Amino acid sequence: MAEKRNIFLVGPMGAGKSTIGRHLAQQLKMDFFDSDQEIEQRTGADISWVFDVEGEEGFREREEKIINELTAKQGIVLATGGGSVKSQHTRNCLSARGIVVYLETTVEKQLSRTKRDKKRPLLQLQVNLSPIKILKTLAKERNPLYREIADITISTDNQSTKIVANQIMHMLGKTNNLRS
Repeated sequence: MAEKRNIFLVGPMGAGKSTIGRHLAQQLKMDFFDSDQEIEQRTGADISWVFDVEGEEGFREREEKIINELTAKQGIVLATGGGSVKSQHTRNCLSARGIVVYLETTVEKQLSRTKRDKKRPLLQLQVNLSPIKILKTLAKERNPLYREIADITISTDNQSTKIVANQIMHMLGKTNNLRS
């Protein structure tokens, strides 16, 4: 049987990386990791607390180390944090060590999916800015970085978790020879 390739999910907050990643890993019988959950488990604190105490820069350093470690594994599905692509080192690790799937979504859909979520530090930090302005700014900065490293791009806006996971599996069947 062929060695299972790593699958790395990138995209903005609210794109469905964690939910789709869990479903995909289950379907493919692969281990699932979420970089944000790994940070929370290792620090014993939630992401918001890490942001409060260490700032975004401290959080990104932790994130880079954890993603470097996780991408060295074999046969995993990894849901990355939305801002992880800001690090060139992280982008290099993702690109070199697996298939990168960009889960694309609109700012409007992000807003509807995250409006009740209090665990989004970037939406909580800037009190004087509306969430839609924050999300638009993040999209302008990060969407080109997601596209830069993506092997596959799939819109999650009007599709269920199961449909998106099935699309990814279908696309993976067509991209078997990518970076092998």
